[in-house]
Amino acid sequence: MKEHFLIAFDSTQQALRAELLLDYAGVEIDIRPTPKDITAGCAMSIAFPAVFLDKVLGIFSAERVEYEGIYRDCEGKHVRMEFPDDR
Repeated sequence: MKEHFLIAFDSTQQALRAELLLDYAGVEIDIRPTPKDITAGCAMSIAFPAVFLDKVLGIFSAERVEYEGIYRDCEGKHVRMEFPDDR
């Protein structure tokens, strides 16, 4: 199984916008329900393979996409990833 990350959002509008931008950029994405252990305002999250992380961060920065956090599944728990430009 490939390592993947999960993006959680505070609004459905931002999740749908991110889906459109990532799909257009050729990023492999999977729409999933936001796991219960992640507190976010939106019930929709986007999963993507780890190899696309830099591309996703670049798109989000350039397009000013707002998101609650990016998480990695670590033994059944979702761990928030910290990045230099993270809010």
